[in-house]
Amino acid sequence: MQNIFRFSLLFIWCTFIFATCSKTSSGGNPPPTPPVDDKSVPVEYWITKPDSTVLLQKQAASLSFNSLSNDYTVIDVDSSQQLQPIEGFGFTLTGGSAYVINKMTPAAKAALLKEIYTTENNGIGVSYIRVSIGASDLNAEAFTYDDLADGETDLNLNKFSLEKDKTDFIPVLKEVLQLNPGLPVLATPWSAPAWMKDNNSLKGGSLKPEYYSVYAQYFVRYIQAMKAEGITISAITPQNEPLHPGNNPSMYMTAEQQTVFIRDHLGPAFRNAGITTKIIVYDHNCDRPDYPLTILNDAAAREFVHGSAFHLYAGDIKVLSDVHAAYPDKALYFTEQYTGSEGQFSGDLQWALKNIIIGSTRNWSRVALEWNLANDPQFGPHTPGGCTTCKGAVTIDGNSFKRNVAYYIVAHASKFVPSGSKRITSNVSGSIQNVAFLRPDGKKVLIVLNDSQNTANFRIRFKGQWATTSLIGGAVATYIW
Repeated sequence: MQNIFRFSLLFIWCTFIFATCSKTSSGGNPPPTPPVDDKSVPVEYWITKPDSTVLLQKQAASLSFNSLSNDYTVIDVDSSQQLQPIEGFGFTLTGGSAYVINKMTPAAKAALLKEIYTTENNGIGVSYIRVSIGASDLNAEAFTYDDLADGETDLNLNKFSLEKDKTDFIPVLKEVLQLNPGLPVLATPWSAPAWMKDNNSLKGGSLKPEYYSVYAQYFVRYIQAMKAEGITISAITPQNEPLHPGNNPSMYMTAEQQTVFIRDHLGPAFRNAGITTKIIVYDHNCDRPDYPLTILNDAAAREFVHGSAFHLYAGDIKVLSDVHAAYPDKALYFTEQYTGSEGQFSGDLQWALKNIIIGSTRNWSRVALEWNLANDPQFGPHTPGGCTTCKGAVTIDGNSFKRNVAYYIVAHASKFVPSGSKRITSNVSGSIQNVAFLRPDGKKVLIVLNDSQNTANFRIRFKGQWATTSLIGGAVATYIW
């Protein structure tokens, strides 16, 4: 009898223990997962060679961190030192891009956009998009959303309409946003309506002061009209390349004029309309950092300004760090650089990786954008007087497309560094140009360019361990662990 009693107690105890363990394993509080040891994680990497024989190709053998040392150049990566957030990498979806894309069959168009704007099926995951407010010079014709006959005005913007963008541009943008709903959209005008300007033309000239308030409402109307189409405009710049009035369309706007426009008109108009779209100033070359600094030096204007945007057709990318040092609380963006029809793959790859992808982000930019997404084999469409040599990231011919150098320039970042990542510290030594990021999932990404003509052997050092590798001259690689 006593043995039966003991057996019953043992049975009850075992049943309790089994039930407790089952509860834990099926949704209770499981034991904490031990942290991943970065040293044991393989380093995967993708390479593009300057002769284009290898294009964003994943290497079969991964690298590994170990304690073996040598005399090679060292890139120290430190994920504990986190710097600016990364908002994305990408291109401008011009009206011309949308036109050639929309001529493709629905299936071909869907496949192209999926490859560009997602990482599915080896896509490159473009994570930021720039668009024009009205036409850019890479539309077939110049226009704004309120064009009138000579001598007419429209102070209440009663004739404002997105109609000219509803055939190709808005449908393609909507398709992109269906693939990637959280994609930030930066919008910028090439010109105000001609009737608001002192030369009554879409090319050149300046905005008349008496129309500053009307033009501010033009931006409000644009953002609201795009919202009605289901498109959220994340940020705007008041003017593309404000110191270049020779393009078609274009408009000249000095730093002092942009200061007044933002401080007294655009900023208050956004505030009064409850618009949270960010205002980013300048949007032109690195040779004039005084332009955004003039605006930021005005305390009242600065209140409305989120940051400054740059191109690099002149100047030095390092001036972004000067602007950051003056106003570290204001964001920086790199928003345009084109590759030309006469350029060589090797030279364009090397220059753009060094200056745009690596250079701009090492100098505090949250975004790095190449110029046009797509055009036809004749580098069209473009306006009369618009750029005739700007090569798209892809060239579209019927339902087929060719990936050009800008595609790979951006893809070496966009495919691996999603929005929400942060730049982390890494050192540059000799010709080994590089930049490092920490992704939201905890993985580290290192983009490396061998900015020389000779093969370079180097080590990636992380948490006291080394991974040894090499790159031929002019090649770029993205490492991830």
